[in-house]
Amino acid sequence: MTDTRRRVKVYTLNEDRQWDDRGTGHVSSGYVERLKGMSLLVRAESDGSLLLESKINPNTAYQKQQDTLIVWSEAENYDLALSFQEKAGCDEIWEKICQVQGKDPSVDITQDLVDESEEERFDDMSSPGLELPSCELNRLEEIAELVASSLPSPLRREKLALALENEGYIKKLLEIFHVCEDLENLEGLHHLYEIIKGIFLLNRTALFEVMFSEECIMDIIGCLEYDPSLSPSRKHREFLTKTAKFKEVIPISDPELKQKIHQTYRVQYIQDMVLPTPSVFEENMLSTLHSFIFFNKVEIVGMLQEDEKFLTELFAQLTDEATDEEKRQELVNFLKEFCAFSQTLQPQNRDAFFKTLSNMGILPALEVILGMDDAQVRSAATDIFSYLVEYNPSMVREFVMQEAQQNDDDILLINLIIEHMICDTDPELGGAVQLMGLLRTLVDPENMLATANKTEKTEFLGFFYKHCMHVLTAPLLANTTEEKPSKDDFQTAQLLALILELLTFCVEHHTYHIKNYIINKDILRRVLVLMASKHAFLALCALRFKRKIIGLKDEFYNRYIMKSFLFEPVVKAFLNNGSRYNLMNSAIIEMFEFIRVEDIKSLTAHVIENYWKALEDVDYVQTFKGLKLRFEQQRERQDNPKLDSMRSILRNHRYRRDARTLEDEEEMWFNSDEDDMEDGEAVVPPSDKTKNEDDIMDPISKFMERKKLKESEEKEVLLKTNLTGRQSPSFKLSFSSGTKTNLTSQSSASNLSGSPGSPGSPGSPGSVSKSTSQMAAITTKDVPNCL
Repeated sequence: MTDTRRRVKVYTLNEDRQWDDRGTGHVSSGYVERLKGMSLLVRAESDGSLLLESKINPNTAYQKQQDTLIVWSEAENYDLALSFQEKAGCDEIWEKICQVQGKDPSVDITQDLVDESEEERFDDMSSPGLELPSCELNRLEEIAELVASSLPSPLRREKLALALENEGYIKKLLEIFHVCEDLENLEGLHHLYEIIKGIFLLNRTALFEVMFSEECIMDIIGCLEYDPSLSPSRKHREFLTKTAKFKEVIPISDPELKQKIHQTYRVQYIQDMVLPTPSVFEENMLSTLHSFIFFNKVEIVGMLQEDEKFLTELFAQLTDEATDEEKRQELVNFLKEFCAFSQTLQPQNRDAFFKTLSNMGILPALEVILGMDDAQVRSAATDIFSYLVEYNPSMVREFVMQEAQQNDDDILLINLIIEHMICDTDPELGGAVQLMGLLRTLVDPENMLATANKTEKTEFLGFFYKHCMHVLTAPLLANTTEEKPSKDDFQTAQLLALILELLTFCVEHHTYHIKNYIINKDILRRVLVLMASKHAFLALCALRFKRKIIGLKDEFYNRYIMKSFLFEPVVKAFLNNGSRYNLMNSAIIEMFEFIRVEDIKSLTAHVIENYWKALEDVDYVQTFKGLKLRFEQQRERQDNPKLDSMRSILRNHRYRRDARTLEDEEEMWFNSDEDDMEDGEAVVPPSDKTKNEDDIMDPISKFMERKKLKESEEKEVLLKTNLTGRQSPSFKLSFSSGTKTNLTSQSSASNLSGSPGSPGSPGSPGSVSKSTSQMAAITTKDVPNCL
């Protein structure tokens, strides 16, 4: 049988003054050669690994708190605590520590917390104890001054604390408090406030146990109502006794547990509401109070978790249809607070806690609760669901996949979550944002497990796209049946932006699942309808979605985009935006710049062949002209395969040279650009010029001649004809009278009317006719509903 006396939890204090669990194990003491002294050793109960190895330093201050805690500091900012399962084990280790330090085990602290000056130490050594004034009404001012003067000195604080403990002084002070209240003696009550506040700053567990006992705690709160700086006094006791009501949603049979819950609530109230906000110098003086609350919460969760009868009754009432709404709301609120308390548990215990809740049926219970009409109940259920998802998303995924084998899609838990997100009535969609975050966690492959037998990613994503994705995209599909969004109010736009955010995440992380869905359901076409929204943030979300797809450089996506002419809404939005220099303008140009820089050949050809006439006048950036150049280079390579072979010949000549010092001509070769070669300016080392020079230069000469001829022909065409655009029935550039859109920089506004690319001029792009004052606009034919 395992020795439970030595079973401990190891805690460390983090930067936020909160205790972090480091594991559960068994503690022992012994001589460690490496540390040259007696040490405390804690080995993990799970695998025997060493959780703690700490030398018992003769000068370290160890504190014993609440009979089962030992706390100490190893370094300036490194506090440790051992929480024992049994008092006997704590006493045993405490005796070992005191034996090493030569202290009496009856003390609760072995050393002064801070070194004092030699003068103070000498003065205090000459007076071994601190004598308190007799506890009388007329001496309260003297007592308050004594407490205040003792706080700056750690040794005096220690002596004051011992004197208060040994003489039962706190209970005597509380008797005087009743007298002062009866006599309405405000001066005495103000002194008592200062005394009790000072006792809190002594930071002693033994004193807290007296002050927070059932018989004293309300009187302690009463003393703290009479802050001299506040008028009138605060009615904290009235709030705790009349306003704050303790509700047992399920009767608690254990009186110790019930008392612990009452005590924790009241102490938390004292810390948060009654005590004044501590100064920087006082904050560390209340560390024991934080620890007291923390370990109380750990005890409460442990005691409730072990009470199987309590939990069984809780979940039975939660799922019982006969339970009335008010009762169910109380049960859900209790469960929410129970889960919040569980955050104080160490990882192993927290895992066991959520496993217990899972076995009790928390997820089916949440499914019932989320199907209710009460918004407050649903909100609390959402918070509980978030605890489960954040701690163990795999447990939730496993449940919903098993559920799908028995239930219809409409009542699946994950679809209920999606529906609540879609139907959020909050104008700011606060609940929807929270739920979207939970969905994102559930579909994130980064936290999915892969084992030898199964891959959670494959199974869950297959389930999600089959059973849930149609629910998520329903608002998007319903709102994009026409060329413009059918509903374009702010709340709808916010919801669609959230959905697009999740879909964009899926494009980035789900590869073929989302690819099949987008192509089969024609999702991108529907999303791009939102480019016509009056809400700029929604139009940008739609553009971001397409940009993420293009960023993958996937030819399946590219063929889908080209086949459906899905650059059309983007170009239309660009033209409608005109010369305004805003985020939409920059985002669209960045997308085309990405296509140019990454040299995505299929999209480059598609854009130039179909939209060049609409974009050729944009000269305030070189993006579109650069695309045109890429396109022409690409076409020349196709028409003249000799150019590629010539380039390889030149490279071969280069690499066959001897590996000697580079000559000047070879340096010119390495510094030259491939674009220079394609413009007929290839650099050839002199030694190779005589070799097949005519054969090598002939294709370049012919290319240059054809290029000059083509440019002269294009100029003639531009002088004779207006812009007609791509001759496709699904996309036409037409003139719309009375509208102008500036596409180029303001510096080009002074161009002549006959010069292409002057946004402020009367002529349309490519036109010199003064009588024509129209602007190219895009019209589309009806988009078929592919769903």
